[in-house]
Amino acid sequence: MKLLKKISLIATIAFVLSGCNIYRQMVIPTPYYPKETQNQNLGQEVSTNDTTINEKKQNLNQSVTTTIKESPIKTKNKTMVQRIPFPEAEYASLAKTGSATVTGYIYALTPTGKKVYARQTRLYLNPVTSYSTQWYNESYLGGAKMSKVDPRLFNYLKFTTSDNNGKFEFLNVPSGSYYLIGVIKCGSECGYSQTKNIRVTKKISVVGSEIKSIDLSKSIQ
Repeated sequence: MKLLKKISLIATIAFVLSGCNIYRQMVIPTPYYPKETQNQNLGQEVSTNDTTINEKKQNLNQSVTTTIKESPIKTKNKTMVQRIPFPEAEYASLAKTGSATVTGYIYALTPTGKKVYARQTRLYLNPVTSYSTQWYNESYLGGAKMSKVDPRLFNYLKFTTSDNNGKFEFLNVPSGSYYLIGVIKCGSECGYSQTKNIRVTKKISVVGSEIKSIDLSKSIQ
């Protein structure tokens, strides 16, 4: 028995030394999966395509955004005029107190010569400055809409209300030049199918304690 084991051991050693490695035949090669590789490549292509699509979308969005930003904004009112900055120094130099009186009647004059008096309507005196002159030229004479008025202006206006006969009166008016402004509401009596607000303005000046009588009127064509 011992002899047989020795013979077997010697035979094994001789076989190994001969260069025939039995373990080489039993090595399992690394598996190759062509489908998986194709799928990975396909995923990369899809990913690349997605990136390209996303880039195109971003470029399109940027193009749309740029187009929107560059397009002019259209407003319903094409005659809107921006007011000049409020001239604080100019208003600060105006007289604060006075003793003049401005009185008269406010009415519309129809084509037949009839006077339609403005009853219980608000009137005001607006000092003549670069700020109010812009309004007079652009809005009253030119008919344009203007941007929002600076609220500081109301500190320099004088108000009154006409009576039922259209008579008005301003007391204690400081010396200076003013735009006398009022609104006449007129409907069928002026030949209109519905009531309209007719704005009327006149430039006036007062000095010292004078009493100035003025008719604030507008002819209806």
